[in-house]
Amino acid sequence: MKSRIALLVLIIVLIGVLGFFNFPYLAQTVPMSLGITTIDAPLGLILLALTALMAVVFVAYVIAMQGAWLLEARAHAKEMAAQRELADKAEASRFTELRIAIENLHREEERKLLERLDVLESHLQARAQESDNSTAAYVGQLEQQLRARSHAASAVPSAEPLDVTPRNTQF
Repeated sequence: MKSRIALLVLIIVLIGVLGFFNFPYLAQTVPMSLGITTIDAPLGLILLALTALMAVVFVAYVIAMQGAWLLEARAHAKEMAAQRELADKAEASRFTELRIAIENLHREEERKLLERLDVLESHLQARAQESDNSTAAYVGQLEQQLRARSHAASAVPSAEPLDVTPRNTQF
């Protein structure tokens, strides 16, 4: 890009230098044919003016192209910002959906865990009740055996009676 600009500046400077040093020849009036008529005019100055006009038109064209490109770039940037915002909203929506799904999964797992704990607790209570019942049965059997011995021992006068009062067997 810089080499193109340098080349254009060099050509413009060259035309200016040639016009400056050869101005008397450019300003000479010569017969000039316009197709239907012939007039006397300075041909060099007319050609130099047309070259300057072409340069102005070229610069205006370049400025218009740059302006159009800038407007298009600005519109593209706005569209990209809108797309980015839309993508951010979609991503936030996906994160929200993911969070809700994880919370639902957590609640379901927590519910299953609590159900399992309830089942285990009821099994543990049943086992504790069975253990209490079997301990009470063993204690009752031992009391019965002790009473049977105490009745047998009461027949013998030297034996002292044993204390066989029931005790609280719950833990």
